[in-house]
Amino acid sequence: MNLKTILLLVAVLGAQAAWAETPVYLDESRPIEERIDDAISRMTLKEKIALLHAQSKFSAPGVPSLGIPELWTDDGPMGVRPEVLWDEWDQAGWTNDSCTAFPSLTCLAATWNPEMATLYGKSIGEEARYRNKSVLLGPGVNIYRTPLCGRNFEYFGEDPYLASAMAADYVRGVQSNGVAVCVKHFALNNNEANRYTTNSIASDRALYEIYLPAFKAAAVDAGAWSLMGGYNLVGGQHATYNQRLVNEILKGEWNWDGVVISDWGAVHDTRQAVEGGLDMEFGTGTDGLTGSGSSYDKYWLANKYYDGVRNGEFSEEQLNDKVRRVLRLTMRTAMNRNRPWGSINSPEHHQACRRIGEEGVVLLRNVDQTLPLTKDKVRKIAVIGENAIKRMTVGGGSSSLKALYEIYPLEGLQSRLGDDFELVYERGYVGDTCTHYNNVWTKQDLTDPRTPQQLTADAVKAASDADLVIFFGGLNKADHQDAEGTDRLSLDLPYGQNELIETLAEVNPNIVVVNISGTGVAMPWLNKVKAVLQAWYLGNETGNTLAGIIAGDVNPSGKLPYTYYATLDQCGAHKLGEYPGTPRHDPVEGDIIDMPYNEDIFVGYRFIDKNKLKPTFPFGYGLSYTTFDYGKATIDRKKGSADDVFTVSIPVTNIGDRQGSEVVQLYISDLKSSLPRPVKELKGFSKVNLAPGETQTVTFEIGRDALSFFDDKAHEWVVEPGKFEALVGASSADIRSRVSFEVQ
Repeated sequence: MNLKTILLLVAVLGAQAAWAETPVYLDESRPIEERIDDAISRMTLKEKIALLHAQSKFSAPGVPSLGIPELWTDDGPMGVRPEVLWDEWDQAGWTNDSCTAFPSLTCLAATWNPEMATLYGKSIGEEARYRNKSVLLGPGVNIYRTPLCGRNFEYFGEDPYLASAMAADYVRGVQSNGVAVCVKHFALNNNEANRYTTNSIASDRALYEIYLPAFKAAAVDAGAWSLMGGYNLVGGQHATYNQRLVNEILKGEWNWDGVVISDWGAVHDTRQAVEGGLDMEFGTGTDGLTGSGSSYDKYWLANKYYDGVRNGEFSEEQLNDKVRRVLRLTMRTAMNRNRPWGSINSPEHHQACRRIGEEGVVLLRNVDQTLPLTKDKVRKIAVIGENAIKRMTVGGGSSSLKALYEIYPLEGLQSRLGDDFELVYERGYVGDTCTHYNNVWTKQDLTDPRTPQQLTADAVKAASDADLVIFFGGLNKADHQDAEGTDRLSLDLPYGQNELIETLAEVNPNIVVVNISGTGVAMPWLNKVKAVLQAWYLGNETGNTLAGIIAGDVNPSGKLPYTYYATLDQCGAHKLGEYPGTPRHDPVEGDIIDMPYNEDIFVGYRFIDKNKLKPTFPFGYGLSYTTFDYGKATIDRKKGSADDVFTVSIPVTNIGDRQGSEVVQLYISDLKSSLPRPVKELKGFSKVNLAPGETQTVTFEIGRDALSFFDDKAHEWVVEPGKFEALVGASSADIRSRVSFEVQ
């Protein structure tokens, strides 16, 4: 054996010995914090800094020398977006990155069913896992403060209790796949107009009682692994690295161990970002690059941070906390060898899409039992409206999707009703004719040579010749509608739809309006039509979902997750506020727009109740094809409990002739308080499915959380002794039974 062979053998044996014992950071049998300590001890300063900022539009580099993989993120909360170019938003041109488009999150909230939230999260998480994503950028849990917010369709409505319950189970569902959620946008991010410069100004009571609970439920109760800051400012400091929000509340009071990720391009200063608690920076000034990567070193958390640590401006202890959080996220996701493989566009996901949509569609009006359709009343149907034929999965901002397929409402009706009814279609109006977003093409030509007058005339003729009109209108994903980056300019329906519906009603009063939108709209024609469905954006199965409800295959059971205002003056943010804010110049941040939350804790139905207003439809409202009777509520102090814990029970009976589901809602009223409180607040709900004649007793538990308010002076949650009422009903305005109790 020559010397060269001996040296080679020694090298091989040495390498085998070196790897005979797995490094701690790779050993999944070891506690995760030990693994993180080991990895940090092996990393250079440059590797630590690189871990904290992007290397491409949607990825961060990991630590190649240690075999720690890249972190890949992806939008969004309603479907996994297609792959984009390395440095740009435009599509990468893949042919295998289509996804299942799930219903909007307002639709999910309208199911009032946490089981649907779990199904939704599990399904979309499986799709993200199949595409090897570590972080899914969603869900959004900001509160519906104004119906004009362009991003309302991505959120869970106006009530913190409902939003918390639905968001928590969504988070659990996603993360069961070893994919992190990134809950957004933290916090007080309630409008898209001027979103980069809005300075949200809210009291501590409003912050803790209205705007933080859903974030806390997602981050603490459900254990979300990452969270995204907002573009807006809060109290004069950017939300993405806000001392109060991030350091004092999120990482301090809540003791949260996840990663704070910037929104794309939301970082403006190294010192503020470092000291304000930001952990990872994405999207700062990379649009249009050709892949050189040098710009990523110019991020605020890149070379400037590296130099600051080297010269002692920033401590390595502070840096290590950020690194620790990112490594923890990586070990929970990309380095977790036990996570499931995932799946995409499976029959189960398409079924989940349809099931969630069916539970979320809300029947708002149904005069003379117009719905469901019956052949003895209707033979010829005029289907009118652009939204009957428009693709809704493309556009709207970061929620824009490349869906594998999308069944339009007209297609769904033709498939389900074609053999039993005669259907004719007229467009009626031309709204948004855009055919693409970020190079995802709808493959539709929505141009129409007819004048508005001719479109109206053709629609009127079709309506006058029909037994029934089904009008598919509402909003879409264009700017100033349901779209990221812009707010709506009015509560009215766009493109002259209100006038068109009024005109159609003059020739045929048998009209069903299907409003496809993610937010509330004015309905001045409401009393002139027979039925109204709030239909949301329903994803792949839109047409089948709506056809099933209209035909009566499915009994609608959705309830509104927000108040349907008649006018903007019924909304506290508009009646009392300065929406969309007052411009001023700040010596540190420059030109900003102050947005005082003057309505304070009185958001949505809380404002309606306080001012005794009558909205178009109240929070929690929704009809069914059957009827439910509520018995008398009873209350008992829970046995064996040292604290004030009560149970409220109420029997609910289906007295109609169809099986159906009812959402039973519990509200609590504090009859005397040292601080102003809402007339009532949602503190429980339960969705029960009942056969005709069946009765179920619904039981709620009332504990400290349901009774307390936030005392901003003492900075603590307080339960005051005294008299309370438990109110049980079918909506915030339809209380069926109430019972008093006293807290000792």
